[in-house]
Amino acid sequence: MSESRNQLLSIGVFCIILVISLLLVAANVLNWWQFVPLVLGLFGVWFLVLAAMRGVSHQKYERGSFSTMAMGLGLIVLGGAWFLFSYHWLYSLALILLAFGGIAIASAMRRKK
Repeated sequence: MSESRNQLLSIGVFCIILVISLLLVAANVLNWWQFVPLVLGLFGVWFLVLAAMRGVSHQKYERGSFSTMAMGLGLIVLGGAWFLFSYHWLYSLALILLAFGGIAIASAMRRKK
C-alpha cells in the first residue's frame, strides 16, 4: 500500500517538475538545451526525498533507502554533467568521477543492520 502511494506521489511531483521547467523555458530564463538537465536534477532531488522517507519506515521486500539515494544522486549528476558538457567535456567527466568516488566511499562506510 505504501509503495503505490509513493508511486502516485512521484507521478505528481514529476508533473510539477515538468510544469516548472516548461514555465522557466517559456519565460526565457532557460534555453531548451537546459530543460532536460533541469528535469533530471530536480527529479534526482525528489529521489533523495524518497530515500529519506524510506529510511524512516522501511518495509520488507522494498527497495532500500541507500539504493534510492544512489539513484537520486545519479540523476543529479547526470543532469549536472549534461549541463556542464556545454562548457567543456572535462567538467562533465570530473563531476561523474567525483560522484562515483563519493558513492563508493559512502558504500564502504555503510554498516549493515
